[in-house]
Amino acid sequence: MRLHVNQRHARVLELVRARGSLRMTELAEALGVSAVTVRRDVEALAGEGRLLRAHGAVTWPGEGGLTAGAAPSAPPAAPQDGMVLGMVVPSMEHYFAELAHGAREAVAARGGRLVLGISNYLPGQDPVQVGLLLDAGAQGLLLQPSWERGLPTAEQERQLLDLPVPAVLMERRIPPGGRLSELDGVRSDHVLGGAAAVHHLADLGRERVALLVRKDSPTAPLVQEGYEAALTARGLTPSPPLEMHPAADPAGYDDAVARLTRRQDVEAVIVHNDQDAIAVAQRLRAAGLRIPEDMAMVAYEDELAGMADVPLTAVAPPRRAVGRMAAELLTARLPQERAAAEEDSPRRHVALLPRLRVRESTVGRADH
Repeated sequence: MRLHVNQRHARVLELVRARGSLRMTELAEALGVSAVTVRRDVEALAGEGRLLRAHGAVTWPGEGGLTAGAAPSAPPAAPQDGMVLGMVVPSMEHYFAELAHGAREAVAARGGRLVLGISNYLPGQDPVQVGLLLDAGAQGLLLQPSWERGLPTAEQERQLLDLPVPAVLMERRIPPGGRLSELDGVRSDHVLGGAAAVHHLADLGRERVALLVRKDSPTAPLVQEGYEAALTARGLTPSPPLEMHPAADPAGYDDAVARLTRRQDVEAVIVHNDQDAIAVAQRLRAAGLRIPEDMAMVAYEDELAGMADVPLTAVAPPRRAVGRMAAELLTARLPQERAAAEEDSPRRHVALLPRLRVRESTVGRADH
């Protein structure tokens, strides 16, 4: 039978008082609940001064400390090292490094420290990394979960809502109608980014535009949504996107280019991401097509696009700004900040607009 939260708290106090000290994993096993649930319970009890928590363990306050049920005379002191925030990202490649740099700038400006966890695109690693960061003393979390195709499962939603500390989602669109609307979020508006690429090409007279994306990318469905909406708004007909295998290799690129060139009416292509756009551009030129004369190109990401043989026009999401704003939202949710505020601010879902950087792949050298 599942215990009510108050019963669970009483059981935690009973176990810790009897043993003096317990690891979080031992508590979770004794109660038959998840590690996230135990951390949430311990955070609540420690905040009331009824337990002491440090380094993945929990201890009884002792004779000189507060007794169970007593209220602390003052809020728990902040860690000596100052504010500590945790951040979980799928990797530390270019895109995510920019997010981290932006967040670190905002945290450092407040005298705090940012600690990273990397999930390697494995959804099961998200809660593992969160647990490690909480055990390391993180007072709040910046999260870019590895959701398949950008959408959470019911279990992933529950894990986020059960977190014992404030959290802000980064670069994930919160599904409408879902419970995750209770969290703050900051993201690049990839729908408008995809639309901006279409409008740029259409303004240049390129109305037959193809879209080339990775099958496994959580950003691709949003870019596709903007692509289709912009073409429809201009009275044009979108084409089904050309999808590449997740692990695009030379053969995969060759196949994508072959399928693209078989569409005889295509005169422009949007490619997500930069690495793929550069590989596709090389193969188009090897096939005798001129860029932009025969095929205009827009890359989506703008990490490497300007380094292509023909520099690629690209949509640039505001990665550093997303990280910076997410950290600022998170610090405002920390208990010490909320205590100083007259009232809680409303939850915010912030979408920052990408920028279009025009280069030779759409306008050509003579048009600069």
